[in-house]
Amino acid sequence: MTSILVVEDDDAIRAAVQRGLRERGHAVIAVGTGLAGLEQVLQEQPQVVLLDLGLPDVDGLTLITMIRAASAVPIIVITARDDDPTMVKALDSGADDYVVKPFGTDQVAARIRAVLRRGGHEAAAAVALRVGDLVIDESTRTVVLAGKPVELSRKEFDVLFLLASRAGQVVTKRELLAEVWQQAYGGSDRTVDVHLSWLRRKLGETAADPRYLLSVRGVGVRLVDPHEAQPDRQS
Repeated sequence: MTSILVVEDDDAIRAAVQRGLRERGHAVIAVGTGLAGLEQVLQEQPQVVLLDLGLPDVDGLTLITMIRAASAVPIIVITARDDDPTMVKALDSGADDYVVKPFGTDQVAARIRAVLRRGGHEAAAAVALRVGDLVIDESTRTVVLAGKPVELSRKEFDVLFLLASRAGQVVTKRELLAEVWQQAYGGSDRTVDVHLSWLRRKLGETAADPRYLLSVRGVGVRLVDPHEAQPDRQS
């Protein structure tokens, strides 16, 4: 999983890029201004930055030099400007690659892989997550429970993988809506409840008799190893 920062002021493009890259297994943070992007570079240290040049607060070319002063993170410019002088300025300022809008997510994903290879920062192969007898393999999107495969829908897998990546920690329904459904605001908790119910059934448990998925009333849910003591279980 590669951590990617998207700095793009167009809401529709930002959401589409974020959704497309997340569907390909990447961890994506998306912001709409240059200063917010610089703050994320300093705080979160992403592995790749996708940067629009036409930002509302800081010119993209200026932002490249600001990022370069603090980080060697690969920068891929994503912009509608397709003139040679702008491309040259962006690359001379420190950008590693340049993609002209409109573009497809597959093209951007390929550029990300290319800059990571060139910089020797290619993401390590995905490692399967194990919680008790449950094994979640991100690379193949497969789940095995006690040696037997568990058939999950795409969203069910995404929910389970997010919970497994934070095993033992409480994940709120709002976080699940934001990460899995990209609905940080206005989403329905019922959507999460339904998918958790389906997951429980496929994992051979119920809300009344949970093993892996423990609900924390009024907060969220956490994935646990049922073989370990859980004194504060709440259903």
